[in-house]
Amino acid sequence: MKHPIYITDIATISALGSNSETIWNNYKSQKTFLKLERIQDKLTYIGALSNDDKLAIQKLKLSHKLYEDLDDSVVFAMFCGRKLKDVTSSNDFGINIGSSRGATGLFEKYHQEFLETGLSSTLSSPTTTLGNISSWVAQDLQSKGPSFSHSITCSTAFHAVLNGVVWLQSGMANEFIVGGSEAPLTPFTIAQMRAMKIYAEEVSVDNKLFPNQALNLAKSRNSMILGEGAGLIKIQKKKPESAFAKIIGIGYASETLKHSASISKNGKCLQDSMTMAIGNHQLQDIDIVICHAPGTVKGDQAEVNAIKKVFGNYQPA
Repeated sequence: MKHPIYITDIATISALGSNSETIWNNYKSQKTFLKLERIQDKLTYIGALSNDDKLAIQKLKLSHKLYEDLDDSVVFAMFCGRKLKDVTSSNDFGINIGSSRGATGLFEKYHQEFLETGLSSTLSSPTTTLGNISSWVAQDLQSKGPSFSHSITCSTAFHAVLNGVVWLQSGMANEFIVGGSEAPLTPFTIAQMRAMKIYAEEVSVDNKLFPNQALNLAKSRNSMILGEGAGLIKIQKKKPESAFAKIIGIGYASETLKHSASISKNGKCLQDSMTMAIGNHQLQDIDIVICHAPGTVKGDQAEVNAIKKVFGNYQPA
């Protein structure tokens, strides 16, 4: 990288909460924030927002007549955008917010309407396009910079960071808001995950206290659980006093697929990404690796294998 990129703020909303104190306390809690709800007449583990955060999202929706028809994936991102400090001090900032699943709630609602009536509502198209997320955040924050969205499954939010870094390095923007938003707790979306045999089933969960067994390499069943929420960070090229972290390396790669959801045993694409991000830095400079680790048997093992391949005898947390 030609220049480091500085992280000046972060805002998230998830099952863990929406303010830093609550989130930190919940991280330290000895209980899970995943819960069982009946979806398609079947008890299903999900990572849903707290009741207080659901009320906050509903309040935002009702704050403007144009917001009432937006999908939750859009409103989650708008909620986080408003929480970023000094975000409106300048209108000259770009926005790249992605989503793996997109407007799942509205897609299912409008498709059901079409099946029942043969007609589609006027708002069905504009409210289900992926570009909705970044464009509505841009509208809400009155950004005059570029705004675009994308979907790269589980890597979507990190690709937004990558895109923002590249724009800043190029000199075509001074600040960027990047991140991801998901609202996938819908019957059809969860049915898709079940069809792939990767979702945690209530009747077969090994550990009821912690139903998602991410990085437990001794687990015998897949235990992935979907959650809803959004996370945004504000990044810029010029170092401000408010910066609390900096990006000094980026990495990316693609896996050679054997089927539509495959990953190699040793996570070759993960090895390549980490190696590129580390660059010329010493392995001993790396304190921790934050894993994807969705709780699937093969996916978690591949990540651990990739880390072992890259770091050898030295193993970060």
